[in-house]
Order: sequence, then structure tokens, then C-alpha cells
Amino acid sequence: MEKNTLGRGLKSLISSSSIDKNAVKDQRGQGRMGGIIEVPLSRITANPWQPRKSIEEDSLDDLKESIRERGILLPLLVAEVKPGEFQIIAGERRFRAAKSLGLSTVPVVVKKADEKDKLEVALIENIQRQNLNPIEEAEAYRTLKEKFNLTQEDIAKRVGKKRATVANAIRLLALPQEIKRAILESKITSGHAKLLLGLEGDKDKQITVFRKLVSDKWSVSETDAKTRSIRAVNAKKFANPEIASFERDLREVLATKVKISHRGSRGKISVEFYSLEELKNIVAKIIKR
Repeated sequence: MEKNTLGRGLKSLISSSSIDKNAVKDQRGQGRMGGIIEVPLSRITANPWQPRKSIEEDSLDDLKESIRERGILLPLLVAEVKPGEFQIIAGERRFRAAKSLGLSTVPVVVKKADEKDKLEVALIENIQRQNLNPIEEAEAYRTLKEKFNLTQEDIAKRVGKKRATVANAIRLLALPQEIKRAILESKITSGHAKLLLGLEGDKDKQITVFRKLVSDKWSVSETDAKTRSIRAVNAKKFANPEIASFERDLREVLATKVKISHRGSRGKISVEFYSLEELKNIVAKIIKR
């Protein structure tokens, strides 16, 4: 389902109806061909909202070889920030490869776009190519939410993901800095990270398990077994196994961390949320039931 809807925002931004008909010609006087114009590299700057923080040299080398043999087959998508000056919306890797090859011009399609558009399309492009690290993706979602006031539901629709997928991605940012850095450096996978999130509320335990999994090179399944064991030990604090079952049921229904603490026949239920939007969704689920 996600794959089928991913990229609708990108398609709409590069459709013929969205091309800026007033885009200027380049210095060599070349006009557009079907909405595509040639622009000097010197007139183009990078996208300040590019969510991808690093580009692997091996990947760039492959792209450079392809461009050397066949040229740039897909034009860059750019915005005209002032007359004759452009900023990349999508196509950062092609831009860098062209620059490295010493090309003087590149083909572009010009589109009027605000800052939100630049982040949104760069995010979609990277997700389509599976280029983003999980932390980079999560930070991009958070920027869309906090800086541009988009709800998780809005973000999900724009990038073709389920709302829960976006919410779970943002939750990765709650991990200790040491673990987030390891994800960025590809020392652990998103699968490992999600299992460590299951130990939320105990940062020291997260760090301990993380360091052990890195040193012993645990697989995701080994990490799963270890975190399950830790959670099982923690679950023994419940005198009544039925309450532990209620807690698991609530976690599944509300899609967030839930704790039930009790003494005798009295107690309280704690439900965690990570944004006002997530709180609204939790309340809506409770009311519906």
C-alpha cells in the first residue's frame, strides 16, 4: 500500500502544468525542450533542506560513470530563488556528480516552490531510492512536523507512508545520542534500534544492551531474544498476570508505551505520547472504544 502511493507529491511537482513558464534561458541562450532547460552549474546551489547528510563515494562513483557514458537522463528539479539563480529541490547526487565531472551545465526543470516543498520533495526522492538513514528520515519528519506545522497524518499522506510508520520513525529520535550516532554510521540497523526502543524508560539498559550487541555483533534476532528476556524479567513485578496481559493489549491498541502500576486493587495507567498529534490519535482510539 505504501509503495503504491509513495511519490504522488513528487509527480505533482514535476508535472507539465507545474513548470514555471517564465524560467529564464541559460547564458548560452539555450531555451527549453519540453520544459527542460540547460543551466550553468555555477548558477545552482544545494537544497538547504536536503535530509540526507552524507553521500557514499562508491554510490557517487557509479553515478559519475553512468553520466560519463550516457549523460544526465533525468533533469534536476530546481526553484528560481532570484533571477538567473536556482536552488535544488531534487537531484542532489546528480548535481554533485556533474560538478565532480567538471560539467559546465546540467538539464533542469524549474518549479516555484516554498521551503516546505523543498524539504518534502527531497524527502520523497530519497525515500523512493531508499537513500536515507533511519535517523535522517526521522529528523526530516520532525522538521516537517515542527517547523511547517504538519501533523503526522499530513506527513504520512505526502510521503505515502502509514501514520504509524511516521510516528515510529520519529520515536527513534528519543534514543540516547550514542545509539543514534551508531544508526547514522550504520553500525546497527533500524531493526536493532526498534528493539532497543522496547526498553524505553531505562536509558542505562538501552546503552548497556546496545554496547553489548555492537561488541558481540548480535543479529536482529539475537537482539530480539535479549530484549524479550529483559522485558520478561521486568514483567515479573506484576503480581497479577492478568494485569500484564491488559498492559500488552493496551500497547497494541494505542500503538505506544503503556504502564500499569498497582497495589492491591488500586492503581494507575500511564500512557506515553511524543507529540500533541499522537495524543489526539490516542484519545480518539480510546473514545471510539
